Amino acid sequence: MKKIAVFSLVVLFLSCAGKQNLSPSETAKIVAESFYHGDKAILKEYTTESGYANLSSIQEMFTEDKDSESDFKVVDEQKEGEVTWIKYSTSYDPKPGIFKLVKEDGQWKVTHNGPRDKGPF
Repeated sequence: MKKIAVFSLVVLFLSCAGKQNLSPSETAKIVAESFYHGDKAILKEYTTESGYANLSSIQEMFTEDKDSESDFKVVDEQKEGEVTWIKYSTSYDPKPGIFKLVKEDGQWKVTHNGPRDKGPF
């Protein structure tokens, strides 16, 4: 019983530690796929509060089959100070998307890209 508890703690620690090391591109892929596949729990985990509110409000209009392949590709990536911009493409939309990412609690998260945000693309 004690070994199971120790094993569980080690697995929990490793899974939490792994999330902290994701690059902006890896985070953007997780967010794009969770958005299109309708996975609100994952979407919430990898977005800021405002990013989640924005994306979840329109998510149902864009939901795809969970088994479908996103073919996520980073088209461009630009870092501006503490912000990273990711321009990406998926098989779900003919037009490339853009995510604005910020670090929150040591983890890259997609945040709301407001109309006044002038990204590099």
